[in-house]
Parts: sequence; structure tokens; C-alpha cells
Amino acid sequence: MRCPFCKAQDTKVVDSRLTSEGEQVRRRRKCLHCGGRFTTYETVELNLPTIIKRDGSRVPFDLDKVRGSMIWALERRPITREQVEAAINRIEKYLVARGEQEVSSQQIGELIMEELRILDKIAYVRFASVYQRFETLQDLRKEIDRLEQESLETKPDTEAS
Repeated sequence: MRCPFCKAQDTKVVDSRLTSEGEQVRRRRKCLHCGGRFTTYETVELNLPTIIKRDGSRVPFDLDKVRGSMIWALERRPITREQVEAAINRIEKYLVARGEQEVSSQQIGELIMEELRILDKIAYVRFASVYQRFETLQDLRKEIDRLEQESLETKPDTEAS
């Protein structure tokens, strides 16, 4: 690490500590040339894919856009910020684990819809109605019917024998 004072490259780590709930390492360093002390922070850098939009353009993946979309869909719904962040983290981990350099915006939308379907059906329908570009009430009704059928199929049998 280069010294910010004299620009020498010979520095020594004097102290290391975990910060930010273990997400970051804080290192106190001392320059072996001028004796100056400074602090550096080390964090993990995740390689997130480039997003290919519907028009073919490419943009960097943006967690804030995912967060904004989810918060919009979840507005006035009984879902905590922690639940939203956990969902966003699952999306991020999934994308990192896939290791692909490029992912379509459609795939990102599908991941968001899956997380919203788990969190809150109303938020899912809100997001899906915009994302899937529902044009008629019939389109919306079909999606709601599909959700209801899915809920019935996964609902455990509560009748006693």
C-alpha cells in the first residue's frame, strides 16, 4: 500500500480489526519511510454482471434499481426493510454464483418477481402488472388466478382424519 504522505510503497500493518459486522477489515498502517500513519479499509468486491436491456443496450448491474423496484411494489405492505434487504441479497448472491458476465434484464425481472411472490402476493401482482406489461384486466385476472391456484396446490391439508 502506497503511503498517502510521501508516496513510498513500504508500509507496515500495525493493527487489523473487523468492522461493519465483519463485512470490512480496518487496517492501521505505518509508513516505513516517513513514519506517517494512516487507515485503509478492505471489502469484498463482487463481480456482478452487465445487464442487457430490452433494446439491446448494456448497463452495469445496479442494486439500487432492484431495491427501488421492490420498495415501490411493497409500498404500504407489511414487509420490513430487513426482509427486502434479505431478498436483494439473495438476488445478488444468485447472480454472483452464476458467474455470468452478462444477464438479460428479463432474467433480473424474473428474479425480482420470484422474491416478491414469496414476500407478498400483492406486491408481486403490482410489479408483474408493470413488468409483464398487462394491457387488460383479463391479463391481470389470469395472473391472480394462477397465484390462487398455486397457493391452493402448496397449501397443506388441514383436515383431520
